[in-house]
Amino acid sequence: MTVATVGAGGVVIMPTAVLDALQMQEGDRIEFVLLGDGDCLLVLVNRSVTELRGMFGKPSKRVSIDGMNRAVARPGSGGEAQT
Repeated sequence: MTVATVGAGGVVIMPTAVLDALQMQEGDRIEFVLLGDGDCLLVLVNRSVTELRGMFGKPSKRVSIDGMNRAVARPGSGGEAQT
């Protein structure tokens, strides 16, 4: 386990092992996701969405924006309006 200490003004100095493992550099952005029960997930958000290109291979078929909207609107898809 790697531990850091919170300093004045809430500044946290990340341990070198963590910085190296996540390939973090000065100026990188991180997001803290509160999971409940005192747990928190740290997410590195400095990557550009363009870096995701090709990560999952080519889709088996193309889907239009209208097709995506229809799929999300179907009951049970998770895209129902929240009330």
